[in-house]
Amino acid sequence: MNSYIAKSTRVRSTPFTNRIEEYGVQSYTVYNHMLLPASFKGLEEDYDHLKKNVQLWDVSVERQVQIKGPDAAFLTQLMTCRDLSQAKDHICYYAPIVDDQGKILNDPLIMKVSSDTWWISIADTDVLLYAKGLAIGQKLNVEISEPNVNPLAVQGPKSFELMKRVFGDEILNLKFFHFKRFLFQDHNFLIARSGWSKQGGFEIYVDNDEKGLELYDALYEKGKDLDVRPGCPNLIERIEGGLLSYGNDMNMNDTPFECGLDPFVSFNENINYLGKSTLQEQKENGVTRSLVGLKLQIDKISLSKTLSIFQNEQLIGDLRSACFSPKFQCCLGIAMIDTAYQNHSAPLNLMIDGQEIIAEMTSIPFTK
Repeated sequence: MNSYIAKSTRVRSTPFTNRIEEYGVQSYTVYNHMLLPASFKGLEEDYDHLKKNVQLWDVSVERQVQIKGPDAAFLTQLMTCRDLSQAKDHICYYAPIVDDQGKILNDPLIMKVSSDTWWISIADTDVLLYAKGLAIGQKLNVEISEPNVNPLAVQGPKSFELMKRVFGDEILNLKFFHFKRFLFQDHNFLIARSGWSKQGGFEIYVDNDEKGLELYDALYEKGKDLDVRPGCPNLIERIEGGLLSYGNDMNMNDTPFECGLDPFVSFNENINYLGKSTLQEQKENGVTRSLVGLKLQIDKISLSKTLSIFQNEQLIGDLRSACFSPKFQCCLGIAMIDTAYQNHSAPLNLMIDGQEIIAEMTSIPFTK
């Protein structure tokens, strides 16, 4: 039986929805109350194409929470455990958003786009409401909004050639996790050297719908000989690459230390953020569970919910994401496992969803 998502003004379309439907999107999911393409030719065929060619991703769902005003820097820092006190222009900062218990509420990129304005490019939770609540409670002098910005990602090994054809050689000088404005048809687009794949690429922050569609068409036209086509974040590619997905691999019950995000937690005495003392205590005492990789000796798996993992009838954690990997020729999983049961040196017999599975526990990202 096929299931469909009913479109409405509550589940928003994007400026590019008509284009990707013309090109044959197979399925959608919902992310930040918007339509996010989930497949075009099928999971494995989309994966193969992404690793060899170039794709245009409609990732308008990566909404921007704009914080502007005299207290913008204070509020932005209050929400994240990463030290932004020395944040520079034109750099993207991966920065977990945490609550007063140090639990992760989102894992966005944060950019200082002007002297008093920050963009928080969010994963799938309502960070705007969190920011508004804090601003009201703290009586801060800020304006918080969601501007009409709809990111378009250009991903894959041939993305560099395609972007050069449209924006010129200068685009190739853009460093990873840096951004700059580039001109296209008399409009300056903010472009970052980033994207949710390990294949290389860019994210274009489209702030003009009409110009964005013209840009989409130009990228498609100039990339025909590169086998350009629409695409979307790919489950296989992101798990193989160890890219964590908020809402899947980590959620609001987890801390950055449990998710291996230690480099993004600062205890600089000159900054203040919610949950700082709790995270300091966890750093000193250590975690009792953490994310690990699992190589599962089975040839297929499909998850629509987390699955409990047992060893010798003892619950040791839960499986949060998994897929079959063509590269590793087994199923790969990302799991939250109690540290007392973590063993990277020997094969394990695990019980998952009623099935006994031989597994190898590994670090993330996966290595052969």
